[in-house]
Amino acid sequence: MPSIEAKSGPERAPHRALMKAMGYTDDEIARPWVGIVNSFNEIIPGHIHLKAIADAVKAGVRAAGGTPIEFPTIGVCDGIAMNHVGMKYSLPSRELIADSIEIMAYAHQFDALVFICNCDKIVPGMLIAAARLNLPSIFVSGGPMLSGWWGDKRVDVSSVFEAVGAVKAGLMTESELASLEETACPGCGSCAGMFTANSMNCLTEALGMGLPGHGTIPAVMAARIRLAKWAGARVMDLLRNNIRPLDILTREAFENAVTVDMALGGSTNTVLHLTAIAHEAGVPLELGIFDAISRRVPHICNMRPGGPSNLEDLHRAGGVQAVMKVLDGGGLIHRDCMTVTGRTVGENIANVHVANSDTIRPLDNPFHKEGGIAILQGSLAPNGCVVKQSAVRQEMLFHRGRSRVFDSEEQATDAILSGRISPGDVVVIRYEGPRGGPGMREMLVPTSALAGMGLDSTVALVTDGRFSGATRGASIGHVSPEAAAGGPIAVVQEGDEIEIDIPHRKINLCVPPDELAKRLASWTPPEPAFKKGYLARYSRFVSSGDKGAVAGA
Repeated sequence: MPSIEAKSGPERAPHRALMKAMGYTDDEIARPWVGIVNSFNEIIPGHIHLKAIADAVKAGVRAAGGTPIEFPTIGVCDGIAMNHVGMKYSLPSRELIADSIEIMAYAHQFDALVFICNCDKIVPGMLIAAARLNLPSIFVSGGPMLSGWWGDKRVDVSSVFEAVGAVKAGLMTESELASLEETACPGCGSCAGMFTANSMNCLTEALGMGLPGHGTIPAVMAARIRLAKWAGARVMDLLRNNIRPLDILTREAFENAVTVDMALGGSTNTVLHLTAIAHEAGVPLELGIFDAISRRVPHICNMRPGGPSNLEDLHRAGGVQAVMKVLDGGGLIHRDCMTVTGRTVGENIANVHVANSDTIRPLDNPFHKEGGIAILQGSLAPNGCVVKQSAVRQEMLFHRGRSRVFDSEEQATDAILSGRISPGDVVVIRYEGPRGGPGMREMLVPTSALAGMGLDSTVALVTDGRFSGATRGASIGHVSPEAAAGGPIAVVQEGDEIEIDIPHRKINLCVPPDELAKRLASWTPPEPAFKKGYLARYSRFVSSGDKGAVAGA
């Protein structure tokens, strides 16, 4: 056990004395030290209740013979950080989370770790740390928020974002917006819907790093507390049996996660995060695998924001395990992958059944024949870009329109909300990539404004930034190379035509090749947006979106 290095022998008497200063007994010091990584804070609704989850985890650890030792990490609420400078810090926080956990785990020689997570960058940041440290580890999330109700209409936070656009378009009154604001988010948990937080929690379960139910048990259910106790006990079994993250995070496990992602229609951010986690685990996960799996895996769960179902519906229908059971019936799942239950995927799903075939459809009756995400390439994005095709209207799967070019999210948002975007346009937002933003901001405000104004059926949005999992419409992100790296998106001119063909995975800037080459040859990079602080360092070392936006890669 690593903790022996910090507690055993007469030379470690000072170390034990410091532990006793905190009230630890000799028996507690002698037991395995289990780090409880808790991302609790009072600014994220998905984290406000994590003290109770941590207490339950600790009870499980103690009952199974370990000593739980809690320490914190940071977290950003993407919703509160949206559409201002704060969003520049969201994706970069993923790297800080991983680094801070590495520091704490190595400095104090923990024997095992329980990761208590819930929201957008916290989940992948912790998974990166788990892969890096490779200590026996298990994940337990705080669970999803229940959906709200506005009259007889089910709503969530994305409903409020879209309502802002509806007010601007005269389709809703400000008093109606205020009423919606009161009911959309009824309590704690990660934002209701298959947005990024819930996508990543579901994929953590699909990877095998979370227990069955990890991704879907609602935050307010007692079953969530029982799951946390089970996780605390299970980590001691993982320690005794020396089952480590890299035994679980194999190439086949990542393929399982991508397969489940396509079936669920998860957030486009999963492409960034799974790529980054696989990179840390030493597993090649090229961008093309997402599209290859999407071509063969049907979309069988029509979740918010693209469809009507929510996380509580998915949970009642059988959750992630039931989705995997359906996929396994079509030979689409690697059954032999190890999981934190101590059993394989095949063993976990052996007795699982689907409780509602309207929520989790059979393979021969999917919502869409292909998976939720598509990877496009072409002269505008030579290295690829990402779209959640399951949330795109049928009439927007093919689109050709004139470009409306903006060098920041704020400029584009102002143009949309002031009525300067017309049906048929392609809104281009550049210099918002990992390096150029820096930080690759999510664009939920402009996409929600377009949807709320009724323009999502006629207007596309293309960016080297990224989108919230709550985004719907023809919203194409992660354009690589990004503008700040001299990608073609940097030289798009106002009025250029852009052609989007999602079924054939194409996105092209409709200018002659010699004209494009001429523009690129005369392009000069802009001055860095930040000259000091964390974002200045981040922008110097971050990789492109198609590589997972990994800092230091």
